[in-house]
Amino acid sequence: MSRFPKIVALPFAVLCLWYWLAERPLHPGTDMYRLPPGTTMHSFADILKHRHVIDFPDSFVLLARLKGDGRALKAGDYRFRNPTTPIRILEKVVSGRVVEYPLVLIPGWRFRNIRSALAQAKHLRDNIKGLSDLKVEALLHESNGIQGGFFPDTYFYTNHATATSLLRRAHRRLKALLQKDWKARALHLPLKTPEQALILASLIEKETAKDGERRKIAGVFVNRLRLHMRLETDPTVIFSLGKRYHGVITAADLSFPSPYNTYLHYGLPPTPIGLVSSRALYAALHPEKTRALYFVATGHGGHVFSDTLGAQDREIRKYELNGHS
Repeated sequence: MSRFPKIVALPFAVLCLWYWLAERPLHPGTDMYRLPPGTTMHSFADILKHRHVIDFPDSFVLLARLKGDGRALKAGDYRFRNPTTPIRILEKVVSGRVVEYPLVLIPGWRFRNIRSALAQAKHLRDNIKGLSDLKVEALLHESNGIQGGFFPDTYFYTNHATATSLLRRAHRRLKALLQKDWKARALHLPLKTPEQALILASLIEKETAKDGERRKIAGVFVNRLRLHMRLETDPTVIFSLGKRYHGVITAADLSFPSPYNTYLHYGLPPTPIGLVSSRALYAALHPEKTRALYFVATGHGGHVFSDTLGAQDREIRKYELNGHS
């Protein structure tokens, strides 16, 4: 009987030690913990002590050694739950569950908009700053131009990621979607390559944001391409003008010399004029069957479609009289 307490005491002492090393509540706060490359477990323990999260750095290092994680810390930015425990903190920095920052690419954006977003992104290394578009194309190994060459979405990146690494991800997403959708395209389209489908989709993207209109607008463009009519779409004029555009298209603007101006040139522009959503790409490859050859904006976010030029002219006059033009 005298030996029984000693047998129980050892496991109990071990449990107490484990609790003190690994499971006791800690309060790291909600601020960021930045661990540069090369940060050792000893250095990280000192950071925790300096931030008043732990009192004894050696106990944290001992926990890491007991778990076999003494040299496995991953650099990056971290936030920890409040409260948490030493073992949860250790598991997070060993597994590399770092803070990720969002960057949003919007459908319809030009590359200059992407540049601006990259320049303003927190903790992202803007390694294309000051480079020409041609040099960026070379960095990305993209020979078809970079206007519209990226899939619009929210991308998450870690501290010190580069602009080019994020652009490559967005470009790969677009290429995969384009290849998949091109294989499933409707028959007998006047489009010879996936790149032409992307160009057409960029025009649709800029013409409407309404789900119910995309395929019909695609149908109008496809009809005009088949009949060898100029597309005469205002977004290509706006793209041509660049910073010269001030919110209103003038008669002179319609004659502005640019290969992108579809009032002057037949067929599609040389490249996309903006980022393309999956819905616009689907519309370009599955246009609605329609007799319409024209459409005009109503001023309320939608369009009216016409089969003939006379009907189109009447619609234009109606919306001009109503102040929508």
